[in-house]
Parts: sequence; structure tokens; C-alpha cells
Amino acid sequence: MSLQRSTRPGSDTGVDTPVVEPAARRGGTPHGVPTQADVARHAGVSAQTVSRVVTGAARVDEPTRERVLASMRELGYRPNRAARALRSARYRSIGVVMSDLTSYGSVRTWEAISRAGAASGYAVALVPTARFDRRAVAEAIERARDQAVDGLVIAIGDHLSAGEDLPLPDDLPVVVVDASALADRSFVDTDQTMGAGQAVAHLLELDHGTVHHVAGPASSYSAVRREDGWRTALTAAGRDVPPLERGDWSAQSGYAAGCRLRGRAEVTAVFAANDQMALGVLRALHEAGVPVPDRVSVVGFDDMPEAAQFWPPLTSVHQEFDEVGRAAVDVLLSRIDDSTAVRRLLVPTRLVVRGSTAPAPRKATP
Repeated sequence: MSLQRSTRPGSDTGVDTPVVEPAARRGGTPHGVPTQADVARHAGVSAQTVSRVVTGAARVDEPTRERVLASMRELGYRPNRAARALRSARYRSIGVVMSDLTSYGSVRTWEAISRAGAASGYAVALVPTARFDRRAVAEAIERARDQAVDGLVIAIGDHLSAGEDLPLPDDLPVVVVDASALADRSFVDTDQTMGAGQAVAHLLELDHGTVHHVAGPASSYSAVRREDGWRTALTAAGRDVPPLERGDWSAQSGYAAGCRLRGRAEVTAVFAANDQMALGVLRALHEAGVPVPDRVSVVGFDDMPEAAQFWPPLTSVHQEFDEVGRAAVDVLLSRIDDSTAVRRLLVPTRLVVRGSTAPAPRKATP
């Protein structure tokens, strides 16, 4: 852009006004909106190479790809997604239907899916649903389809996602997160049973006679899988399975459960189904003067960043949310490429040991 004096009639003084130079003089294109052919000439490659970079349909060596991308940026070229969709029957967009955007796990899963989608060149559209019934989920799926998506990731978290009532479309690729009971559908999930088993095994190795459990809501697929893992691990070790305490994922429900457990002398180890409920248990024990971990050991699930700042720092089962998100997108893209492919993937957990667990207290001798 340059400045020149205005010579408008009636003006006795010149006024500096901007004059836009022709595109060809400033390194752009002579006909305005740049095309793939313009990018190809600027980058010194073929139009087919530019198309491959734009669509990601074929491998292009990295130096060439970077040269094409640099030319796109310099010329201001933007791919026409609508035209590409008509040619390839692809929108380069995926929808994510989620039922809960308040819990730590849901937020981390959404973040991971959105990052993985962007890294694969896909726009990611979030479609939340506040209810867990079939109609609400069906409506959310239809809203996602209205946004012209190539496939769906569904993360409901309720038993609806683990049963026949989930209204999954047959004409659109779908991957379900957190629903490994779907035998004929692709799914990705944290290995909930493995994580619960790791928590119980750790406490039994510390010589606790058994492990009490603060479970999540019975409607939650994850909560039931963790409950099953807790019960299975105790049974396999030949230990008594005590009655569980039922919470709702909140710290307040964990506190209420902790208040019920803290007066019982036989309780020396507690496994809470998430870190928030574990926090409530810690508060209940602290208020009653029950020392953790000297008198009672506590383990959580999720390993949220704040777990290391609890007092004492919380031992917790670490979920690989980033890996779950990446895997969900990878599995969905494979379904988009091959609608007959069914992949079932469980992502392993690991136990992070901190200061909230210790060997069981010794029984007083007479």
C-alpha cells in the first residue's frame, strides 16, 4: 500500500489517502482471490501437490509441504471447504456429543478430542446434552448432523451409552467413549477395571485387611466399572467385600460418606471412585481427628492436578485423558475411511503414589 496526494475538485490542500497496489505488484495474484493454481506457481510445485496438501489425501514430503503452506499464507489462500466437500464427500469436520461439561474427566476428554481433531485437520463441533434419556441424546445427534460432520464421537457417561437404547445412527461413522459394553460398535475407554484393581492391590500390599469403597452414581458406566474392579480385586485376593458407600462424584457426597465411615474401627483403607469424593473423605476424617495415612489410607481416581496439593497429597489412579482423546479421533477417522472397521480400545491406567497411603496401623496388643 502507498500514499498519494488527493486531487479531488474543490480541494485546495492535498490529503494523503491510501491507494491499494495491484496484487501482482505486492506478491499476490492479479485477479484478486488466490487459487490453488496461484499457490502452485508461487511455490514452484504442481497443482496436484497443492491439492494433496490441502486435502491431506496423500503423503507430501515435509519440505514441499512447508513451502506450499508458506505460499498459502503469503498469498492469503484459504481452501474452500464447501467445494472440497462436494468433490470428496468430506466436510473435514467431526461432532462431539457430550452429556457433562462440569466434571474434570469430561472437560479433559473434550480438550483432548478437540486438540487431536485439529491436529488431524478436522474442525470439531461440540454438541452438549444436559439430559441422559434417549430422546435428549437423539436430539443432540441430530443437531450434530445438521452441522455437516463426517462422524461423531459420543461421550455420554451414563448407562444409556452402554446399552441397546443409545440411538446411534447407522449411516454415520460413530465412536463411543466410555462404553465398552457395545460389542458391535467402535469404542475407546480408560481401563476402569484395571485402575480400580491397581488401587485395591496397592492398599492390600500395605497390609490392609480389606478396602472400603466410595462409589460414583449407579447410573454412571465408569462408576460401575470401577466398582466391579474393586469387588473383583478383593474377591480374587480372598478378602471380605464390605458394603459400599454411594456418592455422586461431588466432594460433598464424599464428605458424607467419610462421616459414615470415620467412626468404624475396622475401616483402615478407603478407595474413592474419583478425586473430588476422596477430598470429601479427607475432610471428614480430619474433622474427626482421624489421621491420614497413619490411621486410614485414602486413594482417589483421575489424578487431577490438584490431587498433589491435597493434604496429605492424594494417592490416585491416573487416567490418560490425552491418549483417550487422541485414540477416539484416530478410531473415528479409521471408521470414516472404512465404515466396516470396528475397533475396541482400552487405555491403561497407572497408580500415582503420594502421601495419603501407608501401611495399615498395627493392632494394639493386650
